[in-house]
Amino acid sequence: MNYWPLLGVAVVVIGFVLRWNPVIVVVGAGVVSGLAAGMSLPDLLALLGESFVSNRALLLFAFTLPTIGLLERAGLREHALSWIARLHGVTLPRLLTTYLGVRQLLSMVGLIDIAGHAQTVRPLLAPMAESAAEKSHGALPREHVQRVHALSAATDNVGRFFGEDVFLAFGAVLLIQGFFNEHGIVLQPLEIALWALPTAIAAFVIHAIRIAFFQRGLARHVAALERADAAD
Repeated sequence: MNYWPLLGVAVVVIGFVLRWNPVIVVVGAGVVSGLAAGMSLPDLLALLGESFVSNRALLLFAFTLPTIGLLERAGLREHALSWIARLHGVTLPRLLTTYLGVRQLLSMVGLIDIAGHAQTVRPLLAPMAESAAEKSHGALPREHVQRVHALSAATDNVGRFFGEDVFLAFGAVLLIQGFFNEHGIVLQPLEIALWALPTAIAAFVIHAIRIAFFQRGLARHVAALERADAAD
């Protein structure tokens, strides 16, 4: 058995550790593995081109980027900040927990691309979460603003990841079904999806608790800063 093609895995690991461009790392790993497997350069380039063309639908998300850019240029983030600032009773935990629940429910019915980092988190959720946090704690240092934005992105990740497993036609559900069928265990997609439901509920509860603890930690830090400023 030829183990040299596994050099591509090493390229991926090294590239990500050094934080190189992911596209260059992945393509470079493919080239290294292909050459190590004995493929000629023309055949390798043909394979890369065929793979790109066959999966070009995955690049449709790129069409959202110019739209989001135009909206941000027109003041979308500023409007989101001011809108949350005018709402009474909106706190960071309430906002993010509500978004988490909606994101999970939409993912459970297959609407996984109706929200996301590019189209929702960056232009809307992150500035809204920032405004909600500043309503409770006042102006925040840049470090804590970045942490609020990171928590917003994590909330979207958790909602999608643990919600889509409950969707019957999700690829992972069908993959699990096929694996069990190969080993003589007949399962319907509905049975697999229902087993994912307790995990989705647990993920919602755990992340909601994380959001609440984040809010408490933020409050303690702001109070410590205020005490330090008063002492000076």
